Amino acid sequence: MTIKKFDTINVVPFIDIMLVLLVIVLTTATFVAKGYIPVDLAKAKSATKIEKVDKLVITIDKEQHIFFNNEKVAKEDVASKLKSYPKETPISMSCDKSVAFSEFVFLLDLIKLGDFKNLGIITQYE
Repeated sequence: MTIKKFDTINVVPFIDIMLVLLVIVLTTATFVAKGYIPVDLAKAKSATKIEKVDKLVITIDKEQHIFFNNEKVAKEDVASKLKSYPKETPISMSCDKSVAFSEFVFLLDLIKLGDFKNLGIITQYE
């Protein structure tokens, strides 16, 4: 009895396994949360890049949900939530461009009534 010598390796099963793993990775990757709230920002030519500092970021998404640092807040609770922050807190506001201007003014009015002075509006650089 003689032993056959292997000159080549059959890589077809290896390729099949890799393609199955690739499909699994690609399908699960679409379900992973991005970690931020998708907002289509308005464009401004005078926009400047900001640095990360400890601040309050208020976001209104296209469904008109209000978020304080990625935490969803009911519209009726915005005023009380805003009062929990010190008056010196830097506030950055971003609003989806499809949202009614009245929602933006609602937040701006509450910030002004809360006597916050350090306010920035986040836009997309054109």
